[in-house]
Amino acid sequence: MFNINDIKNGMTFVLEGNIYQVIEFLHVKPGKGPAFVRTKIKNLRTGATIEKTFNTNIKLEKAMIEKRGMQFLYSTGDVYNFMNMETYEQVEITKDQLGDDALYLKDGLDVDLTFYKGELLGISLPEKIEMKVTSTEPAVKGNTTNNATKDAVLETGLNVRVPLFIDQDEVIVISTKDGKYVSRA
Repeated sequence: MFNINDIKNGMTFVLEGNIYQVIEFLHVKPGKGPAFVRTKIKNLRTGATIEKTFNTNIKLEKAMIEKRGMQFLYSTGDVYNFMNMETYEQVEITKDQLGDDALYLKDGLDVDLTFYKGELLGISLPEKIEMKVTSTEPAVKGNTTNNATKDAVLETGLNVRVPLFIDQDEVIVISTKDGKYVSRA
């Protein structure tokens, strides 16, 4: 158990039978009335993000999340296979469980699988991933407006906007937080 005043970003807790992770929080002390904590929290089972306000006298149960480093091996249909490179234990995860994270998975990618009391909650991707551009239109000469971008399809099927100078078969760095182009690899 912990007091809501001790909350930190990334902290996990149990509320109404669900497991949540704190994305951001703000302690509010209004001129009138009691202080409270405004939070933005993510449900680790469903992936939904909600905003919730807590009174400062609330105590929450801390959720002990276990992370296991695994490597993505391959996918067959809607089933994705991961392996612990030390114990060689393999885990299968469905596309429904992964959601949009499936678009970032390529063979050999190291990820963390998150568990709560043996229940698989999902995966934690690296912040940035290198991917190869499989198709994009060539840049049109003279089309150099500020921050001009074009569509590109990456090796996993992910669509992303890239600067005009990026060509097909180049390797680029993508942010897994928002799915945006970061730089050339």
